[in-house]
Amino acid sequence: MQRTLLASAMCAALGLAVQSASAADLRLAQQPVPGRYIVVLKEDSARLASEASIANRRHIPEVAQVAQQIAAQSPGRRMRVLQSFNEALRGFVANNLSDDDIVRLLEDPRVDYVEEDGVVRINTTQNNATWGLDRIDQASLPLNGTYVYDTTASNVHAYIIDTGIRASHNDFGGRVSGGYSAINDGNGTHDCQGHGTHVAGTVGSATYGVAKGVRLYPVRVLGCDGSGTNSGVIAGIDWVRTNHSAPAVANMSLGGGASSAVDSAVANLSSAGVTVVVAAGNDSSSACNYSPARAPSAITVGSTTSSDSRSSFSNYGSCLDIFAPGSSILSTSNGSNSATATLSGTSMASPHVAGAAALYLAGNPSASPSQVTNALINAAVSNAVGNPGSGSPNRLLQTGADGGTNPPDPDPDPDPPGDEPCTACAKYSGSLSYSGDYDYQPDGNYYYSSGGTQRGWLRGPSNADFDLELHRWSWWGWTKVAQGISSNSSEDVTYNGSSGYYMWRVVSYSGSGNYDFYLSIP
Repeated sequence: MQRTLLASAMCAALGLAVQSASAADLRLAQQPVPGRYIVVLKEDSARLASEASIANRRHIPEVAQVAQQIAAQSPGRRMRVLQSFNEALRGFVANNLSDDDIVRLLEDPRVDYVEEDGVVRINTTQNNATWGLDRIDQASLPLNGTYVYDTTASNVHAYIIDTGIRASHNDFGGRVSGGYSAINDGNGTHDCQGHGTHVAGTVGSATYGVAKGVRLYPVRVLGCDGSGTNSGVIAGIDWVRTNHSAPAVANMSLGGGASSAVDSAVANLSSAGVTVVVAAGNDSSSACNYSPARAPSAITVGSTTSSDSRSSFSNYGSCLDIFAPGSSILSTSNGSNSATATLSGTSMASPHVAGAAALYLAGNPSASPSQVTNALINAAVSNAVGNPGSGSPNRLLQTGADGGTNPPDPDPDPDPPGDEPCTACAKYSGSLSYSGDYDYQPDGNYYYSSGGTQRGWLRGPSNADFDLELHRWSWWGWTKVAQGISSNSSEDVTYNGSSGYYMWRVVSYSGSGNYDFYLSIP
């Protein structure tokens, strides 16, 4: 049906609305799928249909019952119900609608609104280089060449709503399970495009992932050309809401025009306890014009470059929650079981935040989506993003413990004369018996310190390789914030941070023997 007729249908419905305050409205898509509509029902309509179905002992799912009734009343019975949703929202997808069908739907007291099904696409552009993981564990530039983390989030489930995942990729280590496909092309959940595998790699691959042990689930809603429909996205959300295991995070590195149906589905997924992270979009305009970027219940992510400027393509505005690295991100790809690719886009920024959400959930498995959101926002670095865009919150993702300064040179000044590496410091001694053995210092305990410089010196046997780590208590548990990992047993570590609880860990990478540990606190 031509879209000009939609306006006529809307006018007809508005005319009827004068007589009926409950008349539904018709919502247009920015890029519609011809002849296909998402019909969203009022909650009471679905419930009453379910009760009637049970009374008649037919046990038809509640929304499908209403959809069948509505389709049966179609003039000439041309309307076809393609799919119904019970969880993401109460509604169904239909095609072959005539003008009369649309007007009749808008008049139907069981219908909340009717929305054109719209096209959604991935949010990626091609480029090269790699740096994202290095950036998110420290508060400011320059990069220090390391990514420090204290959990792999192996107890967390991540649902990648995208183009699928190449499950056999070596970097996933067999952690890709099950999943769902809304695309009926014979590929199942396999990624024939590459985007979903790249996104999943940033969330949780062993080499390129933020949460390196997370369980990954492909939810394929975009085809081999990287595009799909709003109804397909809703079908994927519906599956996640019904089948997810907790604690859970869902990443949606996709987007299209504004869609009330998609926004409602995201809200219902969040209300089921799944933290939803979405890409802001690559149009260099307000994210509030796109779905799911504008969904209030999601964490909406803009993209930054390696110099902490907003990426030129990144959307911005009041619908954003946070920025994360998104330009020139290296991750897994679908070309082979060892393939990689470097991509740019808010699609690449979003999974950094999804991975960070998984890290938080690892230590706080009962946290609600709003608690996860608040934790990430509170830990973010303020005022670090250059040219964030009008109305944007200037917050940059931070997975480190406190947003303190970078770990400086591990040995900023030489040891004082004599055998002791420091003056006015406390000395503790211990022994490690085998490779992998470890001790906590001071004396197996932690301590509270005011803000300032924490310094530790390790002196161990010359025929062994002992390492020294500093951990700080944060909102997701003990987090490694600095370390010395040279090839011998002499390590000097310095860390500038805020007040809090700290603990040192001495680890045998290889060998055994006695050691001395020296500690200086502010």
